[in-house]
Amino acid sequence: MKKAIAIAAHPDDIEFFMSGTLMLLRDAGYEIHYINLANGSCGSMEHDAESIASIRRSEAQAAAASIGAVFHESICNDLEIFYERPLLAKVASVVREVAPEILLTHSPSDYMEDHMNACRLAVTAAFCRGMPNFPVEPQRPPVDQKVTVYHAQPYSNRDPLRQTVHPDLFVDTTDVIDRKVQMLAHHKSQKEWLDKSQGMDSYLHTLRELDREVGSMSGVFQFAEGWRRHLHLGFCDENDDPLSDALPDKAVR
Repeated sequence: MKKAIAIAAHPDDIEFFMSGTLMLLRDAGYEIHYINLANGSCGSMEHDAESIASIRRSEAQAAAASIGAVFHESICNDLEIFYERPLLAKVASVVREVAPEILLTHSPSDYMEDHMNACRLAVTAAFCRGMPNFPVEPQRPPVDQKVTVYHAQPYSNRDPLRQTVHPDLFVDTTDVIDRKVQMLAHHKSQKEWLDKSQGMDSYLHTLRELDREVGSMSGVFQFAEGWRRHLHLGFCDENDDPLSDALPDKAVR
């Protein structure tokens, strides 16, 4: 079975930016995997770090299970996603374990460092998947599976300098937008936190509006997720585009 993995920073990031594509890949016969590198430890005004991390782990497990995704444990606290060897060794171990054909991750340029560092770790983990002299934790043998890396839209569809980011691939989420909202709704602890900390009003409404904006960019779909394909060197063949191949009726450039 072909495999796809989503590697994101925090519990609920996959739901916002990547879950529709994951659902469609599973419907197309892919085994799908889900990992948030950080555990959500800073995502509360009421609970201590250990308590909220436990709550958010349970919410993320339920969200992953709701779409049939394999859940992988987080590896660090919020705001501690750094591009450093110990974390890279752990992310690379997961990539070797899964050996995905498709890797979905954050935009290289986004509104916060956790997102961008998660992206860097995911990309390098994919790059060194076949290097026997790079030790991973836990230790796993290298794999020679080709992998194509796709970058999601940044939050707000804009980079940190306020410039709109336009995808080069649009995946139609119109038929799964309600499933995306239901998946995000598993993260009950985040509604009040996001209302207070980032003024997002209703995060369920925000998800719809972000997908609606990307759909408008496509000129075709009502709702969509946007993707940019990473340079192939070190990952796959130049013309490989397994996401488009897997979703021929749902993806347009």
